[in-house]
Amino acid sequence: MRINNTLLLFILLLCHSMYSQGDLVKTLRGRIMVDGDYVAQVNVVNQTLNLSTTSNEAGQFNIAVKEGDLLVFTAVNLVTLRKYINEEDYLSGSILVEAKYNSIALDEVVIKESTITAESLGIIPVGQKKYTQAERKLYTATSGGGIDGLLNSISGRKAMLKKVVVIEKKQAAYDRLIYLFEDDYYTDKLKISAEYISGFQYYCVEDNEFVAAIESKNKTLIKFLIVILAEKYKKVNTDESVN
Repeated sequence: MRINNTLLLFILLLCHSMYSQGDLVKTLRGRIMVDGDYVAQVNVVNQTLNLSTTSNEAGQFNIAVKEGDLLVFTAVNLVTLRKYINEEDYLSGSILVEAKYNSIALDEVVIKESTITAESLGIIPVGQKKYTQAERKLYTATSGGGIDGLLNSISGRKAMLKKVVVIEKKQAAYDRLIYLFEDDYYTDKLKISAEYISGFQYYCVEDNEFVAAIESKNKTLIKFLIVILAEKYKKVNTDESVN
């Protein structure tokens, strides 16, 4: 009888531990994206715990949650999004939120003096490519003729700036890639071990075609290429382990 009572007590304690685990409050890391871009200044409210925060320039936010809590995401230019924290979100400790822009119909548009730009005046073409700081420096170095162009070539400044531009593009592609897929996509779909996920992501951004797909936000091409790169990466690792 004493053994049965002890066993029953153990089972009750085990059940209590299992059912109460989701009630514990923990910090959830999240990131908000719209059409492949990170979104800042989005209000994130945990209505269950009456807590709130705001996403940063990289679309990131941290907020305390427990399983079953309701998170509400709002911004002036976004469609309000509501999400309940399920068991998978709670256990992983991170979520990726994909929001949508809110289309607002305007009855009247008033152009103020402050809205006049070089594009609206026709000084530069509308939609002209925006260059990064490294790309602007490279353009200055390579477009300059005469003695300036010669000095830049001799000093190797052009070559250095070209390398910086490439590194910038790879870093930007990597920053986007790490939030495009969850870890289980790499382990279950691509069969990449969890400890090699980060290394594989760096391997991907060494591929120029893949980087171009990231830049163009072509999700279909990204998924197609990443499967091919995964097979190549696994083969490289296998060959290295054999040698």
